[in-house]
Amino acid sequence: MNILQTTGPSNSNTRKLIRSLWKTKTGIWRRVSEILSKPSRNRPEINLYRLNKLTKENDVVVIPGKLLGAGIIDHPITVGSLMASELAVKKLTEATCTYLPIDQLMKKYKKGSNVKILV
Repeated sequence: MNILQTTGPSNSNTRKLIRSLWKTKTGIWRRVSEILSKPSRNRPEINLYRLNKLTKENDVVVIPGKLLGAGIIDHPITVGSLMASELAVKKLTEATCTYLPIDQLMKKYKKGSNVKILV
């Protein structure tokens, strides 16, 4: 008898983040929680060139996955993601952008107004 069971993320920090996002009872943070609950292979991986194309100056975006460093960004934005490459964070700081982990972004923008999810 082989029963498949969904277990969710094995990383305890990710599980805690998912729970804290869900407890906010705010639509955008609950949606981010749902995306993070999926298998890691289904989470988005966004490069800087795509981020540059999809955002405008002073946007606030959350990436429920990984931020990668391919490309450049030419306007200041605030970005939050589950993970980010060192190169991506370096390029963001050089472009006067702000990078925050998702939990810090959630604390700063509790209601989630004007925060965009990139998937």
